[in-house]
Amino acid sequence: MSDGIRCMWMRGGTSKGGFFLADDLPADPAARDALLLRVMGSPDPRQIDGMGGADPLTSKVAVVAKSSRPGVDVDYLFLQVFVDQAIVTDAQNCGNMLAGVGPFAIERGLVAATGDETRVAIFMENTGQIAVATVRTPGGVPTYAGEARIDGVLGTAAPVPLEFRDTAGSSCGALLPTGNAVDEIEGVACTLIDNGMPCVVFSAAEVGATGYEDRETLDGDSALKARIEAIRLKAGPLMNLGDVTEKSVPKMMLVAPPGHGGAVTVRSFIPHRAHATIGVLGAVSVATACLIPGSPAAAVAVVPDGPVKTVSVEHPTGEMSCVLTLDDAGQVATAALLRTARKLMDGEVFA
Repeated sequence: MSDGIRCMWMRGGTSKGGFFLADDLPADPAARDALLLRVMGSPDPRQIDGMGGADPLTSKVAVVAKSSRPGVDVDYLFLQVFVDQAIVTDAQNCGNMLAGVGPFAIERGLVAATGDETRVAIFMENTGQIAVATVRTPGGVPTYAGEARIDGVLGTAAPVPLEFRDTAGSSCGALLPTGNAVDEIEGVACTLIDNGMPCVVFSAAEVGATGYEDRETLDGDSALKARIEAIRLKAGPLMNLGDVTEKSVPKMMLVAPPGHGGAVTVRSFIPHRAHATIGVLGAVSVATACLIPGSPAAAVAVVPDGPVKTVSVEHPTGEMSCVLTLDDAGQVATAALLRTARKLMDGEVFA
């Protein structure tokens, strides 16, 4: 395509990618996906002929449109563009890229600023759920400068609090799609859970890891990765996800006792490469698993008392705190996290 396509490149949380208005992309999904593969430079491990950063965390796309749904401002479709395969998938959500959706919607005029802060209600098309982002808008425009810090990102930025509601079973139909707190797969005790992101949670020790390895060590352990993938392929159908051979879900979460004063330590695979941090909704699902009696996560976690629980999830480059509010039945009613975002480029991208 010789004509440029309007696009804003943004960092959202610990991810990065292209933000597009839905009207600026082809309506046909096949044509859209072919275009995005060219934009990112996939399939190529280096993505040398595109904008992708040779990492799943930097090969992401947010498609945003003004919403016609009551009480909702914008619709957000997340697309994961594979790096070394010609695959674009909407099989998962992305809570990190979600952090950029509110500012982008205001920048593009889809949402009017309401004062020093603007709440943006976002319908997540991948899962059919709603999140609310609070964006700082002094002078009626988003600001990206601020004092908030998140692990995995240098420096500080304006805070973007995200509140999630009714995320249980968003992809799998139930918080625990098998109805069990624990299922044994390949001889490993696993919790199959979906509180915004389908995850398989199990003890790192049960697959021969410590749970404290760095990303490079995990990615270099082919035997460990093969064992984790064998579990994932069997977990997929049990989670109502079907054959997950070429899908980016479920995410695989290796848990261990906290090492730095948090609630739990996690090493995640997304699904075939180790994550440098942890995904937002993956962290919500793991934090929720810590509250399920008898689960591998509960066995190692240190969880505070009370109906509002701040569960600090430690990951390879720091921690992510999930604030979980329980209902009268002791179930997770809402989850909130702090993210940041930054506009990196606004213009046209060519494919």
